[in-house]
Amino acid sequence: MTNSERKRLNGEAEEEEEDEDDNLNGGLEAWERSYADDRSWEALQEDESGFLRPIDNSAFYHAQYRRRLRDRSLVATTARIQKGLIRYLYIVIDLSRAAAEMDFRPSRMAVVAKQVEAFVREFFDQNPLSQIGLVTVKDGVANCLTDLGGSPESHIKALMGKLGCSGDSSLQNALDLVQGLLSQIPSYGHREVLILYSALSTCDPGDIMETIQKCKESKIRCSVIGLSAEMFICKHLCQDTGGSYSVALDESHFKELIMEHAPPPPAIAEFAIANLIKMGFPQRAGEGSISICSCHKEVKVGVGYTCPRCKARVCELPTDCRICGLQLVSSPHLARSYHHLFPIAPFDEVTPLCLNDPRNRSRSTCFGCQQSLLSSGNKPGLYVACPKCKKHFCLECDIYIHESLHNCPGCESLRHSNPIVANEG
Repeated sequence: MTNSERKRLNGEAEEEEEDEDDNLNGGLEAWERSYADDRSWEALQEDESGFLRPIDNSAFYHAQYRRRLRDRSLVATTARIQKGLIRYLYIVIDLSRAAAEMDFRPSRMAVVAKQVEAFVREFFDQNPLSQIGLVTVKDGVANCLTDLGGSPESHIKALMGKLGCSGDSSLQNALDLVQGLLSQIPSYGHREVLILYSALSTCDPGDIMETIQKCKESKIRCSVIGLSAEMFICKHLCQDTGGSYSVALDESHFKELIMEHAPPPPAIAEFAIANLIKMGFPQRAGEGSISICSCHKEVKVGVGYTCPRCKARVCELPTDCRICGLQLVSSPHLARSYHHLFPIAPFDEVTPLCLNDPRNRSRSTCFGCQQSLLSSGNKPGLYVACPKCKKHFCLECDIYIHESLHNCPGCESLRHSNPIVANEG
């Protein structure tokens, strides 16, 4: 075989290998293959009810399984731990040049702003008596974006209007500012700081160890979520103040980490004492009433609440009266905080074999949403059961009951049906 024939055969073999690679990659270019995994709309299927569901639910089931195990271990080991229901939390957002990195799409800053918005709404839903403030760090300077308050819309609006990255980050300046603001909080309030840190360094004007010691003496719990790599100073800060430190791997992991700070944490030992707190329950103003709001110093018509002590007008609840300092709340706020003191016991996983028994046909549907617990092909799917009422629920209802409803429908139905049975007897 001549050299020309060998070259021709080798060229044909290389072309065949390239064609095989193109077929395996779906005929995509190299730059297109990097985005192929993001075509999530192609990974949907329609179930028997007409709803769109992802084809691979393994990630969802795994996350739910981890959450259930964590709740079960928490209830087993800390059955009588006190929770801080009145929380004063400052969220420190790093807006240095490191926040403009694009390892999180479209950027770290955009991902942080999106998740902070969701966290603020979830925080006030689970902690109606608490307050939040926002602090930003850029150009080595920490600025208080919003004061402590109970309005999620005002915090979100202020944050979205001040997004911009520049300069270096200073962890010490942020801690000094937050420590000075939280030192004025009453003793019954739980002081917390959540730092969303993007940089890999901190440009500080002094000794940051002294600032950490001040935060520890002020009983401020500091937690940090990093968006780059682990830093020793952040880990040391969290260990000394009793907070938690974690590093986000991607956007979904970052969302999971920040949402773990929404429920109230266990109270610090010095705060775990009984205190009587003065609270006022203001009346809602009439539709046609005209008065000056003490919050914004503006004349408003038919909006706000009247302080029962000094008769001052405030716009929203919960808040502290600007005139007499009385903490103003409403009765629904107290009722919504009650479930943290007596949480629902985690549901138990049930083996799906009992659904095949004809005597248990009534258990083949979820007691909450009345959807079938059988997957495609009438095969039993994953589901749980309440340890008290023994009612069966799907995983979606399990999440909704424990994270939003905070009441078991099966137990509540038995509680309301028992008096009726007694009267009929």
